[in-house]
Amino acid sequence: MKFCMVTTFYPPYNFGGDGIFVYRLSNELARRGHRVDVVHCLDSFHFFDLAAPEDTNPSHPNVHIHRLKSRLGFVSPLLTHQTGRPVLKKKKLGRIFSGSEYDVIHFHNISLVGGPGILGMGKAVKLYTNHEYWLVCPLSILWKFKRRPCVKRNCFFCLIHAGRPPQIWRYSGLIEKKIGHVDAFISPSKFMIEKIREMGLDVPMEHIPNFLPEPVEEVQEDAPPTRPYFLFVGRLEKNKGLQMVIRAIRRHGKSRLLIAGKGGYVRTLRRLARGVDHIEFLGQQSFGELKRLYRNAVAVVVPSLWYEPFGLVVIEAFSHRTPVIVNRSGALPEILDQSGGGLVYDDEAGLLEAMETLASNASLRDDLGDRGYRAYRRYWTEERHFQTYMDLIRKVTAKKNDSRD
Repeated sequence: MKFCMVTTFYPPYNFGGDGIFVYRLSNELARRGHRVDVVHCLDSFHFFDLAAPEDTNPSHPNVHIHRLKSRLGFVSPLLTHQTGRPVLKKKKLGRIFSGSEYDVIHFHNISLVGGPGILGMGKAVKLYTNHEYWLVCPLSILWKFKRRPCVKRNCFFCLIHAGRPPQIWRYSGLIEKKIGHVDAFISPSKFMIEKIREMGLDVPMEHIPNFLPEPVEEVQEDAPPTRPYFLFVGRLEKNKGLQMVIRAIRRHGKSRLLIAGKGGYVRTLRRLARGVDHIEFLGQQSFGELKRLYRNAVAVVVPSLWYEPFGLVVIEAFSHRTPVIVNRSGALPEILDQSGGGLVYDDEAGLLEAMETLASNASLRDDLGDRGYRAYRRYWTEERHFQTYMDLIRKVTAKKNDSRD
């Protein structure tokens, strides 16, 4: 089969988990003998980051990448943001879609590569994966006024508060019109399906969890850490909730905390941690170094305040038999209910209690880690994901063929 993946960001020109997911999906499809084109927007990446990143993500020979770039640079994604349409990239996209007979066009983060206007382009089975909440939120993350999870939409003023220009097209019915071109919507968690419906968009959605490639079995010769530690992995932004962990440790805790990642909130977080020598900022870490950090942690702390759509860091921890401690937010409790691979907390006192429990009870820590690992192998490997994914494609294809008869 021939696939086309359409997304705004793609490695190495990406910032978050959506680009990594598309990379893994594309290359796994290619490894299984399919042909995959990836279409993404260079202008959007350089609008946020001018540095040319090092490409450390080799692609399978069956993956062909179209990196879209306009002579007007950032003007292209800005026009898409304001009109909800590809505008300056429409001709190039048209040539890509008309020049190949795709079996499947799979849309991911389309916010700046084409907006909802791109959904009507091309002829194939069309899928759309909700990596965040862009269909119902201009900022994608339902994080209202940069302070709290959104329970009631107030998009115009929320955009102004975030320093973004309002999107008038969102009041024109464009999304509702264009989503009719999509044959199936995919969400990685049941929580996300319900939240999108709660926010006013009621379309049929398939629950297909994200996946993680099975780690290569390797001899682990790590020297045990001289001091036990808890680990945070992710972008350093306010909605990720790391400030709560730092405050808790600063006020009451003695636990060592290692922080792997970078982001726009790092200066505030460093100020909060000033003078606490058992909190360490490691910066961005390589994949190999992250594996070592995961393996040797007492637990991985995921303190997200926003509505996490899934929680890839959780299953990354599980794949190394490491338990997690998660805030009761978004899809995180859903994963813990399914796996039994960690502890859930509701407030600062609960967070400290969970950390102290695992730090002082090695057998419980190992038991939770083993549960998480077994759940990972059962639910979140590429084999499980691709079985469900290809079943969906076959179901949609059969339905479209029946409608033509």
